[in-house]
Amino acid sequence: MISSIQMAGIIGPILMILAISEYFHFSIWKQVSPAIVHLNGFVLFVMGLIAVRNHNIWIIDWTLTITIISWLCLSLGALRMLFPGMKQAEDNWFSKLILLVLFLIGSFLTIKGYF
Repeated sequence: MISSIQMAGIIGPILMILAISEYFHFSIWKQVSPAIVHLNGFVLFVMGLIAVRNHNIWIIDWTLTITIISWLCLSLGALRMLFPGMKQAEDNWFSKLILLVLFLIGSFLTIKGYF
């Protein structure tokens, strides 16, 4: 099994760059093909499944963050594959808040993984 520190060092930077890129390019999801949404869901599902299989640790400490993010990726990926035609998130304050939270979680995990 991969250690929590290694997982944090992988997931943290991914969340940070994902949040930054989504923030600056949010408009790409306005007119997206359901096939692209399905592919995005597949990538999220595979990433989440690998992470859950390697780090399904339910202990109340900082490592629980990794487990929750892993399950969220798995669930969101499954939803995006099952419902690729579903309306995408809008560019509003709530979406920006979610991106900020993802960036902060990514920063936290990066610090845990590298320092």
